[in-house]
Amino acid sequence: MPSDYLYEQLAAELGDAIERGALRAGGKLPSVRRLAEDRALSVATVVQAYSVLEGTGLIEARPKSGYFVRRRTDDGDAPRPPRKSVTATRPAVSDGIARLIAALRDPGVVPLAAAYLDPGTLKVAQLNRIAAALAREVSTLGARDDTPPGLITLRRALARRSISWGAPLTEHDFVATIGATEAITLALRAVTRPGDAVVVESPTYFGILQTIEALGLKVVEVPAHPRTGIDLPALHDALKATAIRAIVTMPTAANPLGSIMPDDAKAALYALAVRHDVPIIEDDVYGELCFDGARPRPIKAWDKDGRVLLCGSVSKTLAPGYRVGWIAPGRYQDDIERLKFSQSLACPTLTGMAVAEMLSSGSYDRHLRRLRHVVAGQVARYRDEVLARFPEGTRVSAPRGGFVLWVELPGAVDTLVLQERALARGVAIAPGPIFSARQQRFSACLRLSCGQPLTPRIATALDLIGHLAHDLAARGARAHRASA
Repeated sequence: MPSDYLYEQLAAELGDAIERGALRAGGKLPSVRRLAEDRALSVATVVQAYSVLEGTGLIEARPKSGYFVRRRTDDGDAPRPPRKSVTATRPAVSDGIARLIAALRDPGVVPLAAAYLDPGTLKVAQLNRIAAALAREVSTLGARDDTPPGLITLRRALARRSISWGAPLTEHDFVATIGATEAITLALRAVTRPGDAVVVESPTYFGILQTIEALGLKVVEVPAHPRTGIDLPALHDALKATAIRAIVTMPTAANPLGSIMPDDAKAALYALAVRHDVPIIEDDVYGELCFDGARPRPIKAWDKDGRVLLCGSVSKTLAPGYRVGWIAPGRYQDDIERLKFSQSLACPTLTGMAVAEMLSSGSYDRHLRRLRHVVAGQVARYRDEVLARFPEGTRVSAPRGGFVLWVELPGAVDTLVLQERALARGVAIAPGPIFSARQQRFSACLRLSCGQPLTPRIATALDLIGHLAHDLAARGARAHRASA
């Protein structure tokens, strides 16, 4: 269906020409002013169209030279999903995560392991100014707790924003939390008991596995496709074979794959949950960071009986240090409020008020448009570097949102060994085994954060990882030949 916006129509037309080869890789595009004159469009329309194309990696801007069709490095194959299993496993990832976190405390280490954005791309300074003004104007601020469900101005701001998510909610549907991690923890505590089994995508964010481990739960890992997310037939088999108490999923810009589930798949997942009477814990923390600019609907948009617990935060879009998150828990509202009170009593008032004001302003949507453009460009550039510098046969995800890459190295490369050797040289990576409850899974995989601009220091770090991976792959090949 054609877009109503001229800039989207122009971007689609130029993008189609690039895909067909009518506009060749490396070729220069018309200047903004010339194209505006030729098409009788405004300069702003052309700038927006070029911004969309740059964000999707089809074109690139070169300082003082203009816009060019991006040269595509061989895309390679996507990382392979794991084999299906319906066996419940107790995760044991905390030790590996502790080593990763310890490495990140060193300011001299290149932080390719941490999914954090460069502070210059966020709105921390503006939030700090808002918080400072609030602290001056409200003399009693901090004199009382905002007990569950939490700060009313924040919940109202979230209710207004939920309209744009395609899942309209009211202020009474939200409970404020200390980041999305607390939201997911509360959700799991509300719907499970120690020893229960829950479904997770595989690979999945290691923080989810760590929380499951801490709560004494088991996981059934369902393979996820790098483009479309969780494998629904495999999920169906897991639900039939095992007593599952919850489905934990990240359908939009999943971490670490960057996949986005199509709407029909989300509706089908919800239907499966209804058929088997299982709640869905939906991690939507990357929901606003999809590269095409369209905010996908969460599974919560299909929720008719309150079984979806929608979790989110501003950690990936505004300020991770503010620790402002939320949960829309549906039928589990009362349980979540009681658990929240017993777990952490309340949320900090000042940061919540500042975020509420920011979410209600027009500048937040302008910030999101710019941020999507920035992270899409960074991911495309990092991906090109990985394909150029890493061993032949490396498989790299092609994320549709978020700002991490999932990389599968060839041969017998052990990324735990790679992590150790890279850290000795001042570079931190996230090894694949911590993204699974089964330690043997993803031993040749790693996650790279693309949250920092691709500076010479970052490029040198990627080159180092590539060289180390080449060396480990060569040693593995020699060992294999010797044992044959």
